[in-house]
Amino acid sequence: MGLDQYARLRRFNLIMGALHGIQGIAMLFFATTVIQNIAEFKPTIIQFYLTFDPQSQSLVSASRDLFELPFGILVAVFLLLSAFFHGLIAVPNGLNAIYNRDLAKGINKFRWFEYALSSSVMIVLISTLFGIYDIATLMLIFIVNACMNLFGLVMEQLNEGSNKENVRWGPFIWGSIAGIAPWIAILLYMFGTGEFSRVPWFVWAIVGTYFVAFNTFPVNMILQYKKVGKWSNYLYGERTYIVLSLVAKSILAWLVLFGAMQP
Repeated sequence: MGLDQYARLRRFNLIMGALHGIQGIAMLFFATTVIQNIAEFKPTIIQFYLTFDPQSQSLVSASRDLFELPFGILVAVFLLLSAFFHGLIAVPNGLNAIYNRDLAKGINKFRWFEYALSSSVMIVLISTLFGIYDIATLMLIFIVNACMNLFGLVMEQLNEGSNKENVRWGPFIWGSIAGIAPWIAILLYMFGTGEFSRVPWFVWAIVGTYFVAFNTFPVNMILQYKKVGKWSNYLYGERTYIVLSLVAKSILAWLVLFGAMQP
């Protein structure tokens, strides 16, 4: 029975990986050849630095352009990363064996490494839609978001084999705090003018989608560690993570790509 469960999960990963991959390839095609607005949307990433002003005899802030961000291509990369990791745990027998062995212990390190990369790429892209172009800020947003996901891995490693009475929630709490930090920066830019009525609908859609996704993933983890109903089986929670990942990433990716097409 256990082997059947793992075999079905392997096929499930292959199917979900294919769905991510098809969307990623389609998005790459749209972003490079079909939809000109997306191909042309390349936010300029800048660097702020201090320089000496001889007139005022003081240090003043200055900036310079660094590079153009290939926005449409990176939205496709967001989905293709997920496809790659699904294939990584489902195709090679050796890695699939490691994946299954970890699942039996209540751990999936591949999930958290993939989330650390893919969701951090997406949060950087969303940040540029809200006007954050500073390289230092974007790097910090990427790193803090990656740390949020890696706290998820630490949570599973710390509670390997734990029952619901002695779960240690520290990494969950610190990861949640880290996950809020990038959104504080984004919301400061979003509401900087105070003119909420001028915020486009797709911006609200992006914020709403990410907020729902941000909450459903930790809820799934809580249900796993509380062993509520079907979540008492770690593999049920694993399947739920996979479905949530596909739904949230698909909606978010197309919304963000649509946002890039707006004036």
